[in-house]
Formats: sequence, structure tokens, C-alpha cells
Amino acid sequence: MSAPQFIQHLTRAGERWDLLAWQYYGDATNYSIIIMANPGVPIEPVFESGISLAVPIIQQQSVLTSDLPPWKTAATTVLAA
Repeated sequence: MSAPQFIQHLTRAGERWDLLAWQYYGDATNYSIIIMANPGVPIEPVFESGISLAVPIIQQQSVLTSDLPPWKTAATTVLAA
């Protein structure tokens, strides 16, 4: 098993856990992954600048087109053509 891989992120004033999750994962609800990777960082609503965070690299799950509504599958089909 390989060691977990991380991206180092240096915070700017005003950033938040959920904004980082959105930036790196495209889903603001995945912030808990970043929190768990940084046990020494206090859970505050807003970061100060200059905090070094480890952001885990995760594999994105692919979306099954059978689970999508018709208007999404049509768009996917057109883009794939």
C-alpha cells in the first residue's frame, strides 16, 4: 500500500475549510477530508493567512450516466460526440 499523497496549501486570510474542499475537490461538503488530514490545525470558521495545510489527493468517483436525469445524459452525450 502506498503512502497517502498530499498537496501543500498555504492559506490566505478569509479562506475556509469548505472553500478549500470546493477548490480542490469540486464539492464543498468534502471539507472533513482536509480537516482529518490536519489534526494540529484548530477548527476555526475562517483561516488566518500563512497556515500550511495538507490537502489529500483523492480519486474522484465517476458518475454513472444511468443515475443521471435525462437532461444531464443528453448533455453528456452531446459533449462526448
